[in-house]
Amino acid sequence: MRRGVLRTGFVGWLLLAGGCGNVNPAPYEWKLPLGFPDPAVPEDNPMSTAKVELGRRLFYDKRLSANGTQSCASCHRQEYAFTDGRTTALGSTGEHHRRNSMSLANVAYAASLTWADPVVPDLEAQALVPLFGTHPVELGMAGQETLLLQRLSEDARYPKLFAQAFPEQRQPVSMASVVRAIAAFERTLLSGGSPYDRYTYGDEVDALSPSAMRGMKLFFSQRLGCLHCHRGFAFSDSVKHKLMAFPEVTFHNTNLYNVDGHGAYPATDQGLAEFTGKPEDMGRFRSPTLRNVAVTAPYMHDGSIATLSEVLDHYAAGGRACAQGSGPSPYQSEFIQGFTLTAEEKQDLLSFLESLTDTKFLTDPRFSDPFASTP
Repeated sequence: MRRGVLRTGFVGWLLLAGGCGNVNPAPYEWKLPLGFPDPAVPEDNPMSTAKVELGRRLFYDKRLSANGTQSCASCHRQEYAFTDGRTTALGSTGEHHRRNSMSLANVAYAASLTWADPVVPDLEAQALVPLFGTHPVELGMAGQETLLLQRLSEDARYPKLFAQAFPEQRQPVSMASVVRAIAAFERTLLSGGSPYDRYTYGDEVDALSPSAMRGMKLFFSQRLGCLHCHRGFAFSDSVKHKLMAFPEVTFHNTNLYNVDGHGAYPATDQGLAEFTGKPEDMGRFRSPTLRNVAVTAPYMHDGSIATLSEVLDHYAAGGRACAQGSGPSPYQSEFIQGFTLTAEEKQDLLSFLESLTDTKFLTDPRFSDPFASTP
């Protein structure tokens, strides 16, 4: 818990140092997909068009890493629904991480922002982790805040962009402004134009194939129980939005591992238990969104399942540990009960999961690399 408290305290200090942040010269116009509620936006970081565009540049700028080799987008690539296609992430210094990069699709609605950390309160605080974290190293800027601000201040465009985004700040180019802008951009990464959405919210009766239709009925059936952890517009059960009094924050053990026959996970990553110290939190991780899941392989917190077909095998067996002979875990979720599928049913379910792919989101120029077309 201590590391999380320190991170939260640090971002609080940054935001206090940066000023009140209550001026919003050009409000951002949300164009929410049908069926989506208004996102919850912190009062001290209101959305604006200028702030979002600044955040987009910062998100793709490799000068935010100490050695100039990586940006936020290095681990969150648009064509992969802002994942990276790797088993586990790779930091700017070449350090391999222990976890798979999560999708940023609809991250504005995420009530928890990592696989198993319950104490990162918002996207502003989360942005500090890749920037300044030391274990593992991601962007590697720990202790080099002055260098980062110098790089940005000496750029021909950034001082003006920061001043437009944060006109109330005496010194617009600041760490507080950097994390606020990145968070603002990330909140715009909304994905809600898949065939499933067009069928469900747009009344396009032909948007889903007959196979995907059958798979949708299977997905939302009590027999399979997928809807318990992947529900609603977000296809996740860890959700927050403007209409909610309190966010839903949940973590689950899917019996991916049972290394000792008593529910233990590998010592390298034991999930929520690392923060709470509670045995019952062994192997509990956040349920990621299933939107665009067909392009976000490999799967699970450690990227240890290569394909969607294998993911279905995992849940059908009541957890991979059961399939490998280790048996059920005393800590596994009550929703992991196992089920049987015919070959046709499995294909139908895969067709439905593929129907959650929002191809426009994967190519939308509003979310693309601004440096790719900049001389």
